Amino acid sequence: MKIKRDGKPTINDVARLSGVSKKTVSRVINRSPLLNEATREKVEAVIADLGYVPNPQARALALRRNFLIGLIHDNPNAQMVLGVQEGILSAIRETEFALVVRPVNRRSPTMREDVRAFLEQQRLYGVLILPPISENDDLAAVCDELGVSWVRMGSAQLDAEEHMVASNDREAVAKAVAYLVGRGHRRIGFVAGPEGFRSAAERALGYGDALASAAITADPAIMAEGNYTFESGHAAGEKLLATTPRPSAIFASNDEMAAGVLHAAREQGLSVPEDLSIVGFDDTAIAAHIWPPLTTVRWPIQAMARAAAIKLIDPAKARHEPSLFLSDLIERASVNDV
Repeated sequence: MKIKRDGKPTINDVARLSGVSKKTVSRVINRSPLLNEATREKVEAVIADLGYVPNPQARALALRRNFLIGLIHDNPNAQMVLGVQEGILSAIRETEFALVVRPVNRRSPTMREDVRAFLEQQRLYGVLILPPISENDDLAAVCDELGVSWVRMGSAQLDAEEHMVASNDREAVAKAVAYLVGRGHRRIGFVAGPEGFRSAAERALGYGDALASAAITADPAIMAEGNYTFESGHAAGEKLLATTPRPSAIFASNDEMAAGVLHAAREQGLSVPEDLSIVGFDDTAIAAHIWPPLTTVRWPIQAMARAAAIKLIDPAKARHEPSLFLSDLIERASVNDV
């Protein structure tokens, strides 16, 4: 039954009707993990019944934090960053939280100090740190020093579950390359990601695992490094397709580079997949929009980002969120049998 009252309900009203202290109500509002579920549910029911809305300025003052989630990155893959933003926004929708995005330069000698200044100025509630800078332990240490909650995203497990969302890149790439082997391909080119990225290293290991399992000797002549951009994929494609004999298939470590490889093949008069099979990684929009549509590994980036945001803003709910996310191969039209 709806409780009728005159005037705007206060935190004192919630405490009185719930039979708990004002401090307990504050803990419920601020999603403290130091409560049992029965108490939390009772107080939340009274809040909903009264239509009580916490004062965000008062909450921010009490917590000495704004209700801002920071996204810190140094990543050249715009589609990946966009996917992360969409995942975070889906988690904080209909909450008081907002998102602040901060690009940094991982090669700058002042990166650590720049991140510290950003955290201090914005008084962030929590931050999600993307690869490759997520592999920098100093940034997690800075967050701890300032009392800012943090979660790191990676292509392998980096931390305890409350501080981590990770994918199984090595295993996913091994399965994708094994798929090419199963279609009859033996000379399989590889476009790696940029040096210093854990994702690039994990995906290169997966490529090597698949070749070793198929007793195929890796050939450095059909391996090239890119930097997760279309242009670098195009340059890598030109290099690999100039080898003799040329590869019958190429695995590129992300979709942007795979699209660049496809463009290079077309420029040389090659047909995909009749003359060359191509597989990418990410399953970003470009994979479905190019022709032929790209066979790729679906990296669950939005689901990972959503889980990370929940770990930051709702510790009670976060206990039910996964930390390891598995990637799937999405078969489209860019692969043919040899």
